[in-house]
Order: sequence, then C-alpha cells, then structure tokens
Amino acid sequence: MVISPELRALAEYMAGEFDNQPQALADPVWYVHLRLWHRPVPPSWFPEPSLVLFAEQANIVNLNQPYRPRFIQLRHNPDSESTLEAQYYMPKDIKAVQGAGQDPERLRHLGAEALEFLPGCTLKITYQCLGPNQYIFQAVLPENQVCCFSYQNKTYQVELGFEATADSFLSYDKGIDPDTGKPLWGALLGPFKFQKRRGFVPMLP
Repeated sequence: MVISPELRALAEYMAGEFDNQPQALADPVWYVHLRLWHRPVPPSWFPEPSLVLFAEQANIVNLNQPYRPRFIQLRHNPDSESTLEAQYYMPKDIKAVQGAGQDPERLRHLGAEALEFLPGCTLKITYQCLGPNQYIFQAVLPENQVCCFSYQNKTYQVELGFEATADSFLSYDKGIDPDTGKPLWGALLGPFKFQKRRGFVPMLP
C-alpha cells in the first residue's frame, strides 16, 4: 500500500502552526485565542504507510504552557485503501513531549514505543475534491464509538472531529462528562476556526 495523493494532501493541509485570532476577537466569551501546532514526526514510527503529526495547543498569553499533547496517525483504512482515517495516540510521558510544538527537537529521539494507543479514538475521514489537487476533508468519530483516555488515575472522554482545507483547520473537539454525556469544554458553540500561519510541509517525509 502506498500513500495516496489524498492522504498526502491531508497531511500537508494539517502540518503547520495555526491560530484563531479573528474568531477570538469576534467572540472572546466563548473562544480563547489559541495557538495550535501540528508537527510532522518520522515515518519510521509505524510499519504501515502513514503520516504522523504531533499536536498540542496553548493560550496565546501562555505559549510556554502548552496542553493537550497528542499524536495523530493519518493512514488508509487497513480494510479499504480508498478510506482514510486518523488514529489518535497519547504520549506515555507528557512532560517529555510538552513544548514540542515550538521545539520539535523534543521528538527527535522518540519512537512508537513512546505512544499509548487509544482504542475508540479512530476518526473516519471523508473528502470532497474542489478542483485540481484541492480538497476539503471532514473527520468524525463513527456513531456509538467512545474515545477515552486515562491520566493520573482518572478517565477522560473526548469527542473528536475536524475539517481541513489548504489554509484552515476547524476543530470540533469537546471534553465529555463520562457520567452524564454532557460536553464540558472545547467547541461547545461550534468549531474553533484556526487559520494556518506557517506551514511545515518541508518537514513531512
């Protein structure tokens, strides 16, 4: 299996540094001004053809305190080469990777053994072709699939989703109360609308 033009385009669209300044200025009550990083990592981390990004974000006033570190493996569905998906992983040692959005050297000596597979955290990706080499990608959790992870002996549930184009990234991520099913944080009134400020395409394998 080889990486398709569509999968490559998705990785190129996502790889970069983003912020949502216009949205935060227009509606500061509901949308914090955030910086978001998607850093490519070495392809040797996984045996199957895929492209992997390290993601984290930070409040613009506390860029030295990034949070929500995660790894996103963009790949073809093993059972259907024409279907794309995004599999999420959690770093086993959060402090070891914290800040890698701004300092990718923190990722240089890591490998797949540093990641914790998150069952249930696989997004199905659909896309539309808008023109020659132009797409819009939409990623959602399949119905009835629950994405959870454990941290410091506590279980957290998240509802993941995104849209990606060549110059924008919309995040639908929300934290969910596992007891009530109600959203607690994140895209409560609609997606966080990030604009790409800097691309990391040359860093993709």
